[in-house]
Amino acid sequence: MARGSVTRRSDGWCIRLDVGVDPETGKRRQVSRQGFRTKREAQAVLNHLLLERELVRRPEVSVFGPTVGEYLEEWLARARVSVRESTWAAYRNAVGHLVDGLGSGSLRLLSALEVERFEQQLLISGRSPKTVANVHAVLHRALADAVRDGLVDRNVASLVSPPRGERPEMSTWTVGELKQFLRSVEGHRLYAAFVVLATTGMRRGEVLGLQRVDVDIARAEVSVRRTVGVVDGRIDVGPPKTASSRRLVALDTTTTEVLTDHLERRAGPVWVFPGEGDGPLNPASFSATFDRLVARAGVPRIRLHDLRHTYATIALRAGVHPAIVSERLGHSSIAVTIDLYSHAVPGLQREAAGVVGDLILGVAGPSVGGEGDDA
Repeated sequence: MARGSVTRRSDGWCIRLDVGVDPETGKRRQVSRQGFRTKREAQAVLNHLLLERELVRRPEVSVFGPTVGEYLEEWLARARVSVRESTWAAYRNAVGHLVDGLGSGSLRLLSALEVERFEQQLLISGRSPKTVANVHAVLHRALADAVRDGLVDRNVASLVSPPRGERPEMSTWTVGELKQFLRSVEGHRLYAAFVVLATTGMRRGEVLGLQRVDVDIARAEVSVRRTVGVVDGRIDVGPPKTASSRRLVALDTTTTEVLTDHLERRAGPVWVFPGEGDGPLNPASFSATFDRLVARAGVPRIRLHDLRHTYATIALRAGVHPAIVSERLGHSSIAVTIDLYSHAVPGLQREAAGVVGDLILGVAGPSVGGEGDDA
């Protein structure tokens, strides 16, 4: 009969399992695992292992299953066929951290306390909260697949609260500053790209991913069907970021005219904004060009991505409904848009209070005992 025990240690709970006699020494062998938060968590793992050992009689390595590192490497290889190249590269970076910190331990015996300590150590070593949050998200996804495959009973990453990454400070231009920049770059070979970014809020990769077949001048709209990024120093063309990112974006009259002129004079045979050879423009080169042009334009320095924030802020302040702004930006939900930009438009809430108050109360104020008391 297999034997085991649960004991309390200064750093949590520990389990010890008798795995039989060593054939070389004749002595009984035991393996232990520590770092469990509660006695119940430790006992549950021990009970599972005892039952499995009695019923299946697996050797020691099979009782504890693959290591965290072995599982993550296999999971990473399987993930490559189902995600974008850029997403897989982010997974690979996260798995590197996870293998270094947790890889040698048993997947089945991984505890929430171990995960928490690992993430704290990443922070102590100088990793940013955003990086640690990304690593946590990858571990959570991998363990969710392990639960589905029956390799573990529960996802211990769900018991750990990841650090909240600080959102980069959002910088935007005023309407006047945006006009000044666009006037300063008129005639530049990428003028049309900057106009499209400024008047649609599209992402950098979405604009660079436009091909001639995606532009419908007659209907004044473009189709977002692909995005261009950089992975390991090379250009990567893939599907849009999310399902909601695949969308039709309407163009205003002036942007349509600018894009028409660009298609006639500067676009390539396939790509609207071509780079070297037959491919699209390199995103890093595009951003570097923007930075140089901003420095010459005499406007505050912002990132290329901040043109997207500028568009959203101007649109919301102009009274465009948040649902429409969300749709044009390709956000997964209006909640994302509200969360990102509510702080940038503090006057909207005050304006809403005034509009609704006037509609309900009117100039004369509320009536007493009027119609609708019983509604």
